[in-house]
Amino acid sequence: MKRKVIALIVVGFCFVLHSSLSGAATVTPYEIFQGSTLNKIIQRGKLIVGMEVEYWPFEYADTKGNPVGFDVDIARLIAKELGVKLEIKDIEWTGLIPSLQSGKVDMIISGMTRTLERSKAVTFTDPYFETGLCVLLSAKKAGDVRDLDQLNQPGRIIAVRTGTTGDFIATKKFPKAEVRRYKDETACVREVVSGRVDAFIYDQISIAKHHKQNPETTKAILKPFTKEPFAIAIRKGDFDFLNWLNLFLETIKSDGRYNELYEKYFRDLFGPTR
Repeated sequence: MKRKVIALIVVGFCFVLHSSLSGAATVTPYEIFQGSTLNKIIQRGKLIVGMEVEYWPFEYADTKGNPVGFDVDIARLIAKELGVKLEIKDIEWTGLIPSLQSGKVDMIISGMTRTLERSKAVTFTDPYFETGLCVLLSAKKAGDVRDLDQLNQPGRIIAVRTGTTGDFIATKKFPKAEVRRYKDETACVREVVSGRVDAFIYDQISIAKHHKQNPETTKAILKPFTKEPFAIAIRKGDFDFLNWLNLFLETIKSDGRYNELYEKYFRDLFGPTR
């Protein structure tokens, strides 16, 4: 009797397993497309992009409060190629990935570095821009610093913006120094200018800008000590949309439109397209 029961259980399990596998096999490429973000955007007629509009020259507000910048123009090109309208949602940096995961936005274009840690939560495209971390120094508190290693000492204070790659790297690279975290970029710069901290770690473009704006109170080490590839973030595993976006980036780089945007925003900082 027991053998019959066991046999029936095994047969039932095999039937369920076969049914599950058969069901999985019936999913067609068309059905995958139907459930993709790409198709939903096209059907909706609108692309919703999340970014924190405080990061010159990638995304910032003009005199009328409208978002402008390199990332904004990239988003406009994507919407144009999709044949849909564009909506930009200004979201605080730490809320960007949660907003993507919850479906409030279709993608993030916000000067976001693709990292292994972030890739656990989102899927990244190929890089669309590359920069690196540099250091803004306080002329008052760190005027003697010529090399990054000089910051890794007891008594040194380093400012970072919460949740950025500078935040992630500072503790590892400068374990002997004190790392202070601030909500926004402006607060970090203010601490350096006032001499309350020795240094601020951020991307090359921003550090160059802040030093230029504060030449008497700051110094800068503008040779990047990391590689920061900026990429578009989409929901995890949406490979249909990923393939389209990578082809889009390849296309605008080959037809000259990417170069036009680069010249518009970065020529004065880096010279002609590299």
